[in-house]
Amino acid sequence: MRKTLGAPGKRRAATKAAPARSLATPSRSQFTHAPHAVRIIGGAYKRTPIPVADVAGLRPTPDRVRVTLFNWIAHLLPDLSSTRGLDLFAGAGSLGFELASRGAAHVTLVERDPRLLAKLHALRERLNANQVEIVAGEAFGVARRWPDAQFDMILLDPPFDAGLNDEALRVAHRLLAADGLVYLESGERLDDAQAAAHGFEIVRAARAGRVHFHLLRRRDAGIIDPRTPLVRRHGE
Repeated sequence: MRKTLGAPGKRRAATKAAPARSLATPSRSQFTHAPHAVRIIGGAYKRTPIPVADVAGLRPTPDRVRVTLFNWIAHLLPDLSSTRGLDLFAGAGSLGFELASRGAAHVTLVERDPRLLAKLHALRERLNANQVEIVAGEAFGVARRWPDAQFDMILLDPPFDAGLNDEALRVAHRLLAADGLVYLESGERLDDAQAAAHGFEIVRAARAGRVHFHLLRRRDAGIIDPRTPLVRRHGE
């Protein structure tokens, strides 16, 4: 994705904060067990089921949340054909394979659990998704191998109770290309000050039950075309 999110020299459109939407989707804490399968929502692999292993703490991003997220992405980045994506906490792979399905040039999935890795490899083979790379290892350890600005779209869905958000955002800021986007899914709301502390600003945010999800961009990113309104959905 060697392109900017907007045209140089244009002034950014003024935006007004709006209350976060609450989607009628159960949160991770509301599930007693992970679903046996989720599905790819759109793109080349649309309707493909993604089997979900019975692994403690695994809660794939629900279909409804991914619909909202990829609607946001489609509005800001309608052409993903040159996008280099990273799903740093891949789990079942619902985010990474969704990005690949939507046309990303290359998507890297990082996972350390052998059972989940086996299912990720099986799904890639089933789809013949050669643009998907699966890397075994601990997320932050793997991330240290990569140079700066390696990815255009970074998907972050760390375990909710592990306290990994700050470190994940630090890593994402280093790995993100200048005009890239970061998705963060969390059990708690990320506010503007927290985002700014890691060099980000919030472009979109919403809530599904107790799950908060956010789309971020670097504060030093290029000027956004005023024809692309940044309607924030953040706050209580």
